[in-house]
Amino acid sequence: MTRERLYLFDTTLRDGAQTAGIDFSVEEKIVIAELLDRLGVDYVEGGYPGANPTDTAFFEAKRTKAATFTAFGMTKRAGRSAANDPGLQMVLGSAAEAVCLVAKSWDYHVRVALGCTNEENLESIRGSVEAVTASGREAMIDCEHFFDGYKANPAYALACAKTAYEAGARWVVLCDTNGGTLPSEVMEIVGAVTAHVPGVHLGIHAHDDTGHAVANSLAAVAAGVRQIQGTLNGIGERCGNANLITLVPTLMLKSPYREQFELGVSAEALADITSISRAFDEIINRSPDRHAPYVGENAFATKAGIHASAILKEPETYEHVPPETVGNRRRVLVSDQAGKSNLIGELARLGIAVDKADPRLDALLADVKEREAQGYAYEAADASFELLARRRLGEVRRYFDVLSFRVMVERRFNAIGELVTVSEAVVKIDIDGETHMSVGEGNGPVNALDTALRKDLGRYQSVVDEMELTDFKVRILNGGTDAVTRVLIESYNKRTHKRWFTIGVSGNIVDASFQALIDSHTYTLLKAGL
Repeated sequence: MTRERLYLFDTTLRDGAQTAGIDFSVEEKIVIAELLDRLGVDYVEGGYPGANPTDTAFFEAKRTKAATFTAFGMTKRAGRSAANDPGLQMVLGSAAEAVCLVAKSWDYHVRVALGCTNEENLESIRGSVEAVTASGREAMIDCEHFFDGYKANPAYALACAKTAYEAGARWVVLCDTNGGTLPSEVMEIVGAVTAHVPGVHLGIHAHDDTGHAVANSLAAVAAGVRQIQGTLNGIGERCGNANLITLVPTLMLKSPYREQFELGVSAEALADITSISRAFDEIINRSPDRHAPYVGENAFATKAGIHASAILKEPETYEHVPPETVGNRRRVLVSDQAGKSNLIGELARLGIAVDKADPRLDALLADVKEREAQGYAYEAADASFELLARRRLGEVRRYFDVLSFRVMVERRFNAIGELVTVSEAVVKIDIDGETHMSVGEGNGPVNALDTALRKDLGRYQSVVDEMELTDFKVRILNGGTDAVTRVLIESYNKRTHKRWFTIGVSGNIVDASFQALIDSHTYTLLKAGL
């Protein structure tokens, strides 16, 4: 059976750039374009040349190797020719190989936003597509608000799509711009459109305002479209766009899509998709969604003891696809619900070889359950769990012993009359029988403790200097000012670029923080092979 070709159009660098808190530089756009080439998408929409200095500079040269380098723009203004429209000419003067123009397809927007007649809007669509094709580029039209427009005036929405197609547009993209359309509506409306524009020339652009962007994209494919627009990790305006990181594995691994369609993404690239997703989060300085489908850290995590026992025997019992096909891995979590099967599986993942009959496993399992009863959560703190396990198995030396610590927080006016808060910490430790005492200041008690602890670690100093704290989370476990506090610290090694989490629990937030801090320093030394 010959499979049909589905085309992936990535708009991370254009529509995704409208995400609150995200602002790409030219250099970041270049790196992200390389990631998209690595994944194997067909089109990379890089932005709007002429709209801002960043996008203009980005389009001074072709930025993709394999994907079609695509510029975004608007159809010409009503009442003027394409040659006399500065915005359109700026797009046509760029290094783009294809041009995707947004066009109004809802008569309400034509009247309110454009202030022209419906016929003038159709002429703008026609003239703009003809100008793009005359320049030797592939032309696409994003029919903005198509689904809302179709529901309000089906004849006019269809007229916009037909005009674009008949003028020579390679792709006519149906946009759910407000993100409020549901899968059953998408299926029905796309089916109606295919009677006028062939599905091999139709695309879908879905927003996630009801949480259905991926489902709407799949519904559109089932109804006939053959291009899907989306973004890496689903970023985008408001609630985001269709998530290509979810769509690609679904299309390649799930029936009936895998039997019916083929993508430009190879099996090798699919096995790299978890890495690509997390690399993108690093570039935009966001923590990865640990529960993201396919690529999340917990996407193949099992906690319940019965499930864990089964999954270690036959993974298919609780996994819908093998995690390695998407570059992820199986995780059997260690928690108070765990049995020995969980424990053995987690130890194996961490590279700790131990016989299942080893009596120390029972003691370790008891340790874990007792600590989690106190408030520890090792499923969120792999590094602290690894230290606990290796200590119970006698595989971690005592690099240093903390003899005491003291923290002082002072709120006062400085020399120029500003109210400031200053933290000072004193830490006394023992290294190889020698006492070291250090003082550190910081913008908070944890920062001050970290500064003091790492100030003089003797022969371990150069190794600890590679580590820095990147995140600090506090959770109150049982309410009230005397509550038990759980602290989770994320750390990062500047040399190896590895990240890890450590945990501390105490009725005193500073003590809980210091526990997690000590674990992080110790884990750094352990991983350095000392």
